[in-house]
Amino acid sequence: MSTQTSPQGAAASGPPAPTKSPEEHRRHNRVLAMIGVAQLMVVLDITIVNVALPSAQAALDFSDASRQWIVTAYALAFGSLLLLGGRLGDLFGRKQVFITGLLGFATASAVGGAATSVEMLIGARAAQGLFGALLAPAALSILTTTFTEPGERAHAFGIFSAIAGGGAAIGLLLGGMLTEWASWRWCLYVNIAFAVPTAIAATRLLASGRPAQRPGIDVPGTVLASSGLFFVVFGFSRAEVDGWGSTAAVGSFVAAIVLLGGFLARQRVAAHPLLPLSVLLNRARGGAYLAMLVAGSGMFAGFLFLTYFMQQNLGFSPLETGAGFLPMTAAIIATAQIVTRRLLPNFGPRVIVRTGMLFAAAAMLGFTTLSVDSSYVGGVLPFLILQGIGMGCVFVPAFQTGTHGIAPMHAGVASAMVNTSQQVGGSIGTAALSTIAASAMTDSLAAATARSPEVLATAAIHGYTSAFTWAAGIFLFGAVATSLLLPGGRLTHGAAPNAEPAVAH
Repeated sequence: MSTQTSPQGAAASGPPAPTKSPEEHRRHNRVLAMIGVAQLMVVLDITIVNVALPSAQAALDFSDASRQWIVTAYALAFGSLLLLGGRLGDLFGRKQVFITGLLGFATASAVGGAATSVEMLIGARAAQGLFGALLAPAALSILTTTFTEPGERAHAFGIFSAIAGGGAAIGLLLGGMLTEWASWRWCLYVNIAFAVPTAIAATRLLASGRPAQRPGIDVPGTVLASSGLFFVVFGFSRAEVDGWGSTAAVGSFVAAIVLLGGFLARQRVAAHPLLPLSVLLNRARGGAYLAMLVAGSGMFAGFLFLTYFMQQNLGFSPLETGAGFLPMTAAIIATAQIVTRRLLPNFGPRVIVRTGMLFAAAAMLGFTTLSVDSSYVGGVLPFLILQGIGMGCVFVPAFQTGTHGIAPMHAGVASAMVNTSQQVGGSIGTAALSTIAASAMTDSLAAATARSPEVLATAAIHGYTSAFTWAAGIFLFGAVATSLLLPGGRLTHGAAPNAEPAVAH
């Protein structure tokens, strides 16, 4: 089903939605809290372990190369299996897949926290990614099919978007707190405290939602998609470490192009496609997926270089660094609520996303002014808040538009595309901008006549600012591209037909 907009910006008319009882409102609020906790767990786990890596490396005595795999294993499993995870929710019921994802994530986290070797830790991180790929699209599709009234839907997506945008920064803070005050192992164990109570709540709050008719899974398409996405993420991770011309990177990119091309061809003829092309090729949803790809590229790379700057140049501890990102998180949360309640209903996604991209580009350009004499308050904080405002303007419309007007039978895979776009964007941005930063730093050192600490600090900052310049360009591209794709009017609020009950009554 195509996303529709009102040409004059007016919502489509129709019979008024039935008024919910106070008990139904309370139940929906509990569902929203449950989904929010699950989403927070998935997002913060991308960054929480990064803070703990030096301590884990010292405790388990593994190499820098192995340390990279602790990060990569999660990203590979998560990014490559998201589409399959979303489709499984559509086919077998979102409640079942949601609870399986939660309990599996908790089990994998317990194994990782108890790891006695780097191989055990890497395996646990891969398992976290696998169960995260079940959990993330199930959470968003439950949100999509549960909150169908305009006011409730806007409120729910505002909160969900704020968590998706600010969770990574919360992960940095929580990781610093747990590593400094307890042990690196608690950066993994903490997921049990999130997952188990949420799974218990899900058994009581969610309806089973098993589809009456269950079509088969497109096995060849699943293999092609998962393999192609695996090589996309793997290729960018190897490019970051080994260089863009390395055999591993080039070979991975070639394999990804062939496999994903084969996947798209397969979806045109498959009886039960993994990703119906009507989901992907809808113009508005395509614009939303592109917005998430661009946001992921710029935001996660920005986290990386600002973390380096705060720790290496400002002398912040991991805990102080995590706290340093909190103003951005607060800006995302506040902006998401304003966008949800005031701006999106009046202006539509195109104007809001374009504005957010321009704010983010301005923030990146602001970061290019950093120097060895910059302070946190004067050099980082203003642009960090500006970036938070920009991301708040991007995430809310992108999440809503990416799942708007979708038939319930495809809600899981449409939700997975939102998550996949953000994950792949993060991999692309981190690899590309890390390479740019490293090259700029090398050039700066080559032009220097000595290798004093001041020269090394200046060269490092030159690398960061070069990356921020390119990040600004990425956001400007996003502003133009999403303006061409996203609808200009307000999204109509008609619910998808035959919506399945997601909340138990």
